[in-house]
Amino acid sequence: MVSVSIFVFYGYWNPAYLWVIVGSILVNYSLGVLLSASATKGQLKNIVLAIGVVANILLLGYYKYVNFFMDTINRTGLSDIQIESIVLPLAISFFTFQQIAYLVDAWKGEVKEYNFLDYCLFVTFFPQLIAGPIVHHKEMLPQFKEGKTYKLNHFNITIGISIFLVGLFKKVVIADNLSVLASPVFSAAENGEVLHFFEVAEGVIAYTFQLYFDFSGYSDMAVGIARLFGIRLPLNFNSPYKAENIIDFWRRWHITLSRFLRDYIYIPLGGNRKGRSRRHINLMATMLLGGLWHGAGWTFVFWGALHGFYLIVNHGWQKIWKRRINKWWSVAISRIVTLFLVMFAWIFFRAESFDGAMQILKGFTNLPHTPSENLGFIGDLLVFMGFQFNGPSISASDIKVILMFFALTAIVWFIPNTQQLFAKYRPAYGYSWRTDKPVLLQSLNRKFYWRPNVAWSVWIAILGASSLLSLSQVSEFLYFQF
Repeated sequence: MVSVSIFVFYGYWNPAYLWVIVGSILVNYSLGVLLSASATKGQLKNIVLAIGVVANILLLGYYKYVNFFMDTINRTGLSDIQIESIVLPLAISFFTFQQIAYLVDAWKGEVKEYNFLDYCLFVTFFPQLIAGPIVHHKEMLPQFKEGKTYKLNHFNITIGISIFLVGLFKKVVIADNLSVLASPVFSAAENGEVLHFFEVAEGVIAYTFQLYFDFSGYSDMAVGIARLFGIRLPLNFNSPYKAENIIDFWRRWHITLSRFLRDYIYIPLGGNRKGRSRRHINLMATMLLGGLWHGAGWTFVFWGALHGFYLIVNHGWQKIWKRRINKWWSVAISRIVTLFLVMFAWIFFRAESFDGAMQILKGFTNLPHTPSENLGFIGDLLVFMGFQFNGPSISASDIKVILMFFALTAIVWFIPNTQQLFAKYRPAYGYSWRTDKPVLLQSLNRKFYWRPNVAWSVWIAILGASSLLSLSQVSEFLYFQF
């Protein structure tokens, strides 16, 4: 009954694509049974796995990348094949990766016997179906088999609603209001308009934190809805802007995607087992695929390549500089440098074309109007480096851009994230508050931990009311498009 209702939920968006997820489930479950069977051994097992992986990649490739590759070939002049635009089925990237992981684990002998309905629920569990997390069978299927999961639990409902409303507040009150600042700047860049430093700075800063709170909000809402049903989803978002290097960033941002890329692409390619040069190639190949997974466009591929380059440099730096300085100023510098690198990469992630991204970057070279001679040799150096001083003079609104950056950075650095707020009540699968270093406010006062009491009920009610009052229009999550 639960599985049937979830198929209805999926088909409501577009009934024509219901066959895609149903067919994918039937094929992958059948192949999983074959791979788990004791009679399937040796070369036959490898062939079954290869068929499953190729079938999943072809399905994803057809819907997500055929238009992209045909447009790319047509631009070269080698062909002029025109095909209709293919609409992307809902959540195809997520349920495809999830089932590839299932097949590989079955091939390794790590999958137990599961009935078909449990498997359907594993693939289509609606709180995480649309935009993740990308879950493992060993995390979800045992929970579905527990009898207590299907019993009404008021405590789970209380925690689930609270986490959901925190996520909703992040999405509709913070992220959606930041999008109002980001979208016009990137649209103007796509139209080729001349922009100036503080204009593009506002757009990039706004998008950087819009994406943060949008994805963080979605992740909280997914965890909260799942908890209503007595299910704990794995953590998918853990304050990535606190990262002190790019390696740490990918341990915190889209955690389950990073896990998939590591376990099912990077390690099978050889990981770091075949020398430094091969590790660098494997890192770059993995991140290129990660970029392409996010979207069928060369800007996404370039974004992945940038992060691949960052990771290679990061590993190289760790080889050279092995001493760790645990001073507050060292941590702050590391976080700021990492954040700026991530922000630079987000420009290409958000831009619809390379021309738009270049227009944003050109805007950073258009400084406020100040005679360069007034700056002495610094002005001469900036002019030599290609900077111009054609932008408007610095105004109060420009100062607000700087204050916005520091205010938002302080929020993500010093205010507890959702799992830290709910730390003592196991908010996510495998999460332990004992291993999570508390942030400043929690260190000063343990009252910042969520508790089922009147004070916290009032706070959650305020967040919920603010969110509902802000729901003035339809606003999709940014990761829905992936």
